[in-house]
Amino acid sequence: ILLFPWLAQGHINPFLELGKQLSRRNFTTFLCSTPINLSYIPATQSEVHLIELHMPPSPELPPELHTTRNLPAHLNATLMRSFQSCDAAFSEVLASLKPDLLIFDAFQPWSAKLARSVGIPSVFFATTSATICSYYHYEYTYGSAAPFPFPAIYLEDHERMKPADFKKNLKGNVDGFAFGTFDLSEIVLVKDCREVEAKYIDLLSDLSGKRIVSTGAL
Repeated sequence: ILLFPWLAQGHINPFLELGKQLSRRNFTTFLCSTPINLSYIPATQSEVHLIELHMPPSPELPPELHTTRNLPAHLNATLMRSFQSCDAAFSEVLASLKPDLLIFDAFQPWSAKLARSVGIPSVFFATTSATICSYYHYEYTYGSAAPFPFPAIYLEDHERMKPADFKKNLKGNVDGFAFGTFDLSEIVLVKDCREVEAKYIDLLSDLSGKRIVSTGAL
């Protein structure tokens, strides 16, 4: 299984922990990221194999900035665009490993499409909770004027993420909820527990038409 998180520690850590859990169930797991991100993973862990993805360096974005860690805010969009220029390098990783499954992150639907083109199935892993996913999926489906079924959950206007701000930096066709990531996956993994978020998991499943599998808190 090849795990491919976004270039942020808050995404890489859950992917790494998921990889460890899968390795304990007799899967061979690989995590692919840029060298700077892999350097923060403790050398003592041996359950998940680490695969380097080399982004082309530039004066604006040298290798030490191929991560959101300590990245100046004005370079976030640059990092996202540069990451997507790695599709050829990522294709080489797929060709070399020939994984049975790709587990991918929200900002790289392009990776799932590359995998599909060579016959490798993909599963989307949402490192956020089912609660926020169901909230935004409900709004995506019914519009922002429709009240969310569970009134305890709400966002003030200034707290809202603006998907259009991310979408303009993503390559290819990114139509659909969460940049089309749900449409590219038969099941969806979400970092949560049914004991805590069962009603939100069920709502997300109804909205997306997908089986939602909880990974636990990781």
